[in-house]
Amino acid sequence: MKWKIRQEAEGDEPAIAQVTAAAFAGKPYADGNEADLPAKLRSAGALVLSLVAVQGKTIIGHVALSPARIGDTKCLGLGPVSVHPDMQGRGIGSALVNHALAVAGAYGRGGVALTGDPAFYGRLGFVQDGDVTYQGMPSKHVQIAGFADPPKGDLQFHAAFNE
Repeated sequence: MKWKIRQEAEGDEPAIAQVTAAAFAGKPYADGNEADLPAKLRSAGALVLSLVAVQGKTIIGHVALSPARIGDTKCLGLGPVSVHPDMQGRGIGSALVNHALAVAGAYGRGGVALTGDPAFYGRLGFVQDGDVTYQGMPSKHVQIAGFADPPKGDLQFHAAFNE
């Protein structure tokens, strides 16, 4: 069965939390707060973009964009990105990220930053930049895309990431 991407709608919140929890369950890089993050961003009025992948009426994936900064440069933070474990490996996560990047660019907010797997996000146009750090530490997992002039400094996600 085919799937499609759409903007989240009222009533999608529980399914988004469930998909996110399932996608991050048992992952060594998960901190256990991923499933709550979209709701925290929504509550704070900081969910700039929230897209879901649906198969029929079932939500099978989600991606969020929220305000972020790198040094003095405003940008968007991408994440969490989640795809239900039964649906992974089918291009859904890539499609969600690519769609989010296209929307960000169309609205003139092309600079996007994230922390994540360089092998996955590198395929989608994200690059590592030693001038961008996260929590003061350079990392191959700190990646950016869509900047005309790459910023320098520490990546700071919205405060909801630290709640």
